[in-house]
Amino acid sequence: MSGSCVFCKIISGEIPSHVVYQDDLTLVFLDNGPLFPGHCLVAPKKHFETLSDLPPNLTEPLFETAKLICRAVEQGLGAAGSFVAINNRISQSVPHLHVHVVPRRPKDGMKGFFWPRRPYRDEAEAVDTRETLIAAIEKIRS
Repeated sequence: MSGSCVFCKIISGEIPSHVVYQDDLTLVFLDNGPLFPGHCLVAPKKHFETLSDLPPNLTEPLFETAKLICRAVEQGLGAAGSFVAINNRISQSVPHLHVHVVPRRPKDGMKGFFWPRRPYRDEAEAVDTRETLIAAIEKIRS
């Protein structure tokens, strides 16, 4: 854990977040400045700044969780697909490795690397989105 890292503070519970899923090695939570509702961040619980820093034994667990979240945003939110991305240093707003999983729909307005943020209307929309994703994950895992 890095003492000044925002994501480490989210992982430790020091900063509240909308947690969608967690296991022993990863934590998934809603991006607080989403591209679209349901935009999730998949992060290893241990602090690694970039993908290059991630030990080989954690690569599979991180990406298995990312795959699960892709299915959840598509099935749970009725998305036609998903966008998955990792920034390493450039455009990485928090220096803690994380995978963006963004629900996508035809003609949703996301073009290339122009990513307008669309915040949740209110806390209730964020909570509803979180609960929908949790239910989708439970269904997928059962």
